[in-house]
Amino acid sequence: MVRMANFFFTQFTVLFFSGLSAFSASVDTVEVHSSSMDIKLKTVVILPESYDHSSEKFPVVYLLHGYSGNHGNWVNKAPVVTQLADEHETIIICPDGGFSSWYFDSPLDSSFRYETFVAKELVDFVDKNFRTIPEKAGRAITGLSMGGHGALFLAFNHPETFGCAGSMSGGVDLRPFPNNWDISKRIGVIEKHPENWEKYSVISQIAKIEGKSMPLIIDCGVDDFFFLVNQQLHVELLNKKIPHDFIARPGKHNWEYWSNAIPYQMLFFNNFFNRK
Repeated sequence: MVRMANFFFTQFTVLFFSGLSAFSASVDTVEVHSSSMDIKLKTVVILPESYDHSSEKFPVVYLLHGYSGNHGNWVNKAPVVTQLADEHETIIICPDGGFSSWYFDSPLDSSFRYETFVAKELVDFVDKNFRTIPEKAGRAITGLSMGGHGALFLAFNHPETFGCAGSMSGGVDLRPFPNNWDISKRIGVIEKHPENWEKYSVISQIAKIEGKSMPLIIDCGVDDFFFLVNQQLHVELLNKKIPHDFIARPGKHNWEYWSNAIPYQMLFFNNFFNRK
């Protein structure tokens, strides 16, 4: 039975997820205020059962949704994440990244500052209100599709914040898709702003982690429309001798694939958190 807890923090309002009863971890929804955008954004907080039975600090995995999704996607469509929080004794945070934010600060629209929100405001909020390990050794970030892009983009640009990162079916190079998923609304049409399409693509950010220790796990199905760009990212990381795990297996761009991928990602993060 999922335990519903009431939190009385001044910075957010607690809402509740109902109907989740498969595992012992608690699943709550909070509203986190973004000062940079002056809005409140719903965020799912999954606390392992051991959280209430210990005074220890816990590692955190930030888990991002895809295009047109929301904060509730992971717990509703891949409820295994609740079990994984228990198994690995890890807090899982699922923020609302907007319908099509791509998790960066838009150079064209100041109302879209999701890089600032996730990498700074949300991390500060979580560390302030929960017993976390408040350093990069206790933080990992991953996501699916738009969220896979977002996770690697945020990790590469904030290596002081995230110690480990992953991606599932991530849109890691935006340039081959100039007419898709509202990307042009965030960074401009590619014909007029080609520099933005390069700057905001994960594959062009690799140099930012050269020489840094950041374990990476990249997972994509061979039948996914993002498979080629993920394969190219893998090759670029090999060329620059950046250690990473790359998983390619049968699968498409769907929840069946991501539900199967997330246990591998969580195991990878657990090994990172527990390394000496």
